[in-house]
Amino acid sequence: MTSSAGGLPGPYGGGGSGANLADILERVLDKGVVIAGDIKINLLDIELLTIKLRLIVASVDKAKEMGIDWWEQDPALSSGARHKELSQENAELRRRLEELESQAALAPAEKESREPRE
Repeated sequence: MTSSAGGLPGPYGGGGSGANLADILERVLDKGVVIAGDIKINLLDIELLTIKLRLIVASVDKAKEMGIDWWEQDPALSSGARHKELSQENAELRRRLEELESQAALAPAEKESREPRE
């Protein structure tokens, strides 16, 4: 049995466990890891609770390669999405303002047409 630097042998063989951990992390982020599981709680054949768990650990590039890019559409996480949301809100407010202004312009003309002429 060999030991490294007076301690216990490394769990993945060889010395320099820090390099091995970095290699493992790089491999996980590069390839991606999916963990899936379902938890069901039944009582006398009656389903009381179902929890479905899905966890994906991958790098951003790998996630985009897999078609996962929800963070780019979330205004809380993306400045581009926040700007797009504000632009849509501004366009809606402008449309409503124009509609109210046109109704206000028509209101005096309608009022005059309804008043009896002397």
